[in-house]
Order: sequence, then structure tokens, then C-alpha cells
Amino acid sequence: MRSFFRTSFGSALLGGAVVGLFGWVAIAAGWIEAGSGSGSSAIEAPLAAPVADRGNGESDGSSNLVNQIYRRDGQGVAFIKADQPGGEAALSPFEAPEGGGTATGSGFLIDTDGYIVTNSHVVEGAEGIEVTLGSSDTGYPAKTVGTDPATDVALIKIDAPADQLHPLALGDSSKVEVGDQVVAIGNPFGLDRTVTTGIVSALQRQIQAPNGFSISHVIQTDAAINPGNSGGPLIDTSGRVIGINSQIQTSGSEGNVGIGFAVPINTAREVVRQLQDHGEVKHAYLGIEGGSLTPEVVQALKLPVDEGVLVNDVVGGGPADEAGIRGGDTSATIEGAKVRLGGDIITEVDGKKVTGMEEVINVVNAAKPGDELDVKVFRDDETKQLKVTLGVRPASVQGAGEETPSR
Repeated sequence: MRSFFRTSFGSALLGGAVVGLFGWVAIAAGWIEAGSGSGSSAIEAPLAAPVADRGNGESDGSSNLVNQIYRRDGQGVAFIKADQPGGEAALSPFEAPEGGGTATGSGFLIDTDGYIVTNSHVVEGAEGIEVTLGSSDTGYPAKTVGTDPATDVALIKIDAPADQLHPLALGDSSKVEVGDQVVAIGNPFGLDRTVTTGIVSALQRQIQAPNGFSISHVIQTDAAINPGNSGGPLIDTSGRVIGINSQIQTSGSEGNVGIGFAVPINTAREVVRQLQDHGEVKHAYLGIEGGSLTPEVVQALKLPVDEGVLVNDVVGGGPADEAGIRGGDTSATIEGAKVRLGGDIITEVDGKKVTGMEEVINVVNAAKPGDELDVKVFRDDETKQLKVTLGVRPASVQGAGEETPSR
């Protein structure tokens, strides 16, 4: 029963960072960035050869692959200091500044024009940003091009001499497999130029973004990631960036326990393109609160279907509401968890069977605002086919009108 309405979110406690998985509510299909699962290129990867292909004098012949990756990619990693206005204690609930209203984080160069990708929670609302690159002690002021709290991705820019700009090559996160070796470079606890190693522990995770929505297709790794690593690159054995280190899960401490999360680089590609072109990102939005059915709940509630998503609530005036999807009207408590019963049960989206909330979210992720979805629901012992025109996701969960998820 406790897995009913299991969420795809984590409750982030400490940026760089910390995420705690919470309970039974799965909020809002469409809270994920549109197209985050695609392999589309939003920015061209720099024409840098994979580490294994080197042989032009750049390598000393060492068999230490981590050392080779560090030597090649380390100069393109940024150490970021962001000053929070008013001397606030923290830049966001995700990042713990080291005092004096200054948050520290990481980032990486993506081209020779000085564009740097980092986490939104590292630079959001900062009055001033200073960047140092690689082993250099020279600081460069940075301007924020745009931030996207929905994917925790930000784009900043510096003006630096061309010989100081060493962009990292971007990989394809859709080709990542569990067990792949990875390297993280960043500035944990302000200790700049730190490298850690590990493997891809799992794929297709979902974590909570700074604005309360969720990020999908997240890469889980056991490479040590700590506060200050936020925004830094997760790199494959070819020396290409496959993710942006963003959060960790902890067991009560503020340190790493071997479970870290990186936003996939394929998500960042489209986000960066939109930030460069428009300074903002628009995401598709469905506007429901619901949860995945489990066999235990189906049996306990004597539901007429075995699989699907039970719609707990619908955002008033939102896309789902306008399409006629109904939320629950009866409150109940199941093993201590409050749920709302009587809502529609989503069984198919665009002709594909739905077995859980994550599948609905992923369908919306692949769409754009204005796209139409055919949604099949079970209601009052009969099936209805509804057409939903996706809207533009609000800036935050609170702005969407939903209740804050239980934690």
C-alpha cells in the first residue's frame, strides 16, 4: 500500500546536493522539461577527440584513464562563486553557501565564446558571479544568460582570453548504460579542481527541481558528489560530458553516501538552446495530481482496472481540467496516507497503455506546449476518450495551484 501514489520526486535538502525520496504523492504529469528524453542537439559538441583517440602528443602515455580525462577536461571546468543579495543564508534550499551570502558551485565551458553551463540553483538570484577556470587563479565576472529551475540548468557567460577557454565535448546521455565508468570534476566544499570516480548506478531516475516540479531521465552515480559539485560535469570514459551533477541523497548527514544524481546532457542541450535564443524555457504541462495504481490498492479499493493512474486532483483551469479529466471527490486514509478517491483512471495516452505515473510524465516530457494528447480514462464503469491540449508549465508548483507534495 505504501507504494501507492509513489512519487517521482525527491525532496532536495542540500544543493550540490541532497535529495530525500518522499512518500506517496506523484504530482503532475507534465512537470518535466519537454523533450528531455530526446537525443536532439541543441548545441554542437566541441570537436574534441575522445581520450582514447589521442596520440598527437597531448598524452604522456599513461594508462591512468582518470588522469588523462582530468588533464584534458579539467581546464574547462569552472569554479563558481555567486553572491546572494542581502547576505541571505542560502542561495536556495538546494545550495548551502559557505558563509557571507556566497554560494559556491561548479560548471563547465561548452564553447569558445565563454558560455558555461551550471545548475540553476547555483546562480539563481545572484547579484554577482565570479568564475575561475581550471588551474587558473584568475577570476572573471559572469553574467547570467538565463536559468531554468524546472530542469535546474543555467547558462552563464564570461569574457576571457581565447587561450583560457577550453570547452568540454558533449556526449549522448541516451547511450549511457548502467555500469559505465564515469568521472566527476568539481569544487566540493570549495575544494576546487577535485576529481572523483565511480560508475553509472542506475538510469531513468526522477528528482525534484528547485521550483518543485520534477526532472526525468536522471543519471544515478556512486561517484562522490558533495555540496559545491553542483553544476559540474559527469564525464564518460571518452572524456565527454554525459550529465550535470546536481543532487545527492543522504541518510541525515550533509555528505556523500554513494547516491548522486546528474541531469542528463541531452536535457541540457535543448534547454541551453532556448536560453541562448530566448533567455527562458517553456515546458509542456498537463496539470494533474495523481498516483500509480498497485495490485494491493486495486484489490483494496475494488477498482475496475488493474493498471493506470488514479487522478487525485486536477488543476482548475488547467489543460486537463479544460479537457474534462476529473479528480477525486472522496477523501480516504490508506495505511496513514490521505488520498482522494473517485477520480478518473488514466489507462492510455496517445494509444499507449499506461502502467504508472512515470509513463504519463514521460509522454508529456516528449511534447511541447500546444501539442495534443489523446487520453483514455475509465470513469463510472465506462471508458472515455478525451483530447488534451498541453499548456505552458507555471513557474512553480505553488503557481500551478497544486498542494505541496507530502514530505
